[in-house]
Amino acid sequence: MGRNLPWRQTEDPWQILVSEVMLQQTQASRVAEAYSRFLDRFPDPASAARADAAEMLIAWSGLGYNNRALRLREAARIIEAAGWPTTAETLRSLPGVGPYTAAAVACFAFGEQVPAVDTNLRHVLSRWVGRPLDGRDLADVAANVLATGAAADWNQAVMDLGATLCRPREPACRSCPVASWCTRPDVYAAPRTQGRFDGSIRQARGAVLRCLISHGHVHRSNLIESVPAVRVEDALKGLIRDGIVVEDADCVTLVD
Repeated sequence: MGRNLPWRQTEDPWQILVSEVMLQQTQASRVAEAYSRFLDRFPDPASAARADAAEMLIAWSGLGYNNRALRLREAARIIEAAGWPTTAETLRSLPGVGPYTAAAVACFAFGEQVPAVDTNLRHVLSRWVGRPLDGRDLADVAANVLATGAAADWNQAVMDLGATLCRPREPACRSCPVASWCTRPDVYAAPRTQGRFDGSIRQARGAVLRCLISHGHVHRSNLIESVPAVRVEDALKGLIRDGIVVEDADCVTLVD
């Protein structure tokens, strides 16, 4: 049942941080394809801290939500300047690191005994207690059932259970090794879903970024002609707001 994932073979905090940021909004199968390639280019925070935006985005290619790459670079610069935060609470000070990512890095890299509550853990625990869990309720249940002293193994085991057997819509209850712990197998904690990709702002953002990576400083009119996607203006506004792209008069370029 345990999944053989490359980031499971290390306790290096940078490697774990990279994997967890990648996993925030991308399926594990796609992350596995990009993970080693990214670390070959940026094996440590120092190399990422020195990178320009185009280098980071090229290495991030295929993962989507490209602002994660630039936030990871900012995190690397902070780590290089001030050292590693080592607890779930202090790791949240890094750009792009929310409660789950902070807990995962603290647990898997630094051995802190905290639950790392991802979507898989959420629907497993919801079935164990017999009601959909979220927010503070979910955090409290996860803390109460955590196997103290073995938090890393516990978190990974329950994540794997949720990914392979205790699936959201079609749980394989007959194959579950802890089926007797389950109060209500029919409880469905609906995952947060994304809208369709075709025609979305996400698609337009990706097209704009590919154009800027290829051509650098681009006049706004040429950019719109070069990108065969609708909603380019909305995508461009979002990229500027997120600090990925800057506008100078009628030209746009990636941040330094």
